[in-house]
Amino acid sequence: MTAFSLLDLAPIVEGGSAAAALANSADLARHAEALGFTRYWVAEHHGMAGIASAATAVVIGHIAAATSRIRIGAGGIMLPNHAPIVIAEQFGTLDALFPGRIDLGLGRAPGSDQRVARALRRTLDSDPNAFPRDVIELQSYFADDGQTGIRAVPGAGANVPIWILGSSLFGAQLAAMLGLPYAFASHFAPDALDQALEIYRRDFRPSAQLDRPYAMAGFNVFAADSDAEGELIASSQQQAFVALRTGHPRQLPPPVAGYRDSLGEQGRATLDHVLQCSAVGGPDTVARGIAAFVERTQVDEVMIASAIYDHDARKRSLAITAEAMRGI
Repeated sequence: MTAFSLLDLAPIVEGGSAAAALANSADLARHAEALGFTRYWVAEHHGMAGIASAATAVVIGHIAAATSRIRIGAGGIMLPNHAPIVIAEQFGTLDALFPGRIDLGLGRAPGSDQRVARALRRTLDSDPNAFPRDVIELQSYFADDGQTGIRAVPGAGANVPIWILGSSLFGAQLAAMLGLPYAFASHFAPDALDQALEIYRRDFRPSAQLDRPYAMAGFNVFAADSDAEGELIASSQQQAFVALRTGHPRQLPPPVAGYRDSLGEQGRATLDHVLQCSAVGGPDTVARGIAAFVERTQVDEVMIASAIYDHDARKRSLAITAEAMRGI
């Protein structure tokens, strides 16, 4: 069976708070664990009114403490924002607290705009080739091989699998070269998905961490008891996406009936293209959509993205998703 996992940005809904969002994430993680999800990842974004997972390592600790078996990790940490030794210490600490359950996905995007990036104290004119070197440096801290001349404590000897994340061909090439698992962000950047998977599998070199390619791809699911209800709950993320793309990021809004149709032909086409890796609707519709995506990509694991305004509706969506995955 294809593994299935969940990506969470701890969405702050309109009228809600970061505290409520983080409480919901812990509850959702317990729910995902009971449903058989393989892992639960949170992502680093900064300066976003609707995202509560900016302090990603802290949120991972919060969610890991609320669960007992499911793997918890970062999908991902935006490594250009950080010194590798700091990430080694943070995730070494998490591994010490929750041994054998922590994942570390790494991306090279800043996860913010230039103003926020400057506030994060990163160098805006840094070498674009620094990301591979930073990944190798981070690996060295975990391996405790002495290559850096510095020992990360905690961190040295930690059992934290590293993943490379990407939405272009660069990440696929790097993951293949380093022999690491690869996750593609097709849930919002689908254009290079097929080519990236082909490159990763073709060029993969076995490593101490992984002896064969292991690929994951992001996929949006908005599942409900009927197609109409699925379309309705999906409208919250559609609104948030349009707001972000037009330079007005907002908290996750309540659903609006007929929202997609209100965008006009060009707006609908843009939205449908960017969110093409999605299944929206009732159980049968969602099951067909997920099965078609798995058949197309042959991925080892599907990372489900599902930002839904109502928490109970989101839990119901996950239950329908898990049932669909078990049927593949």
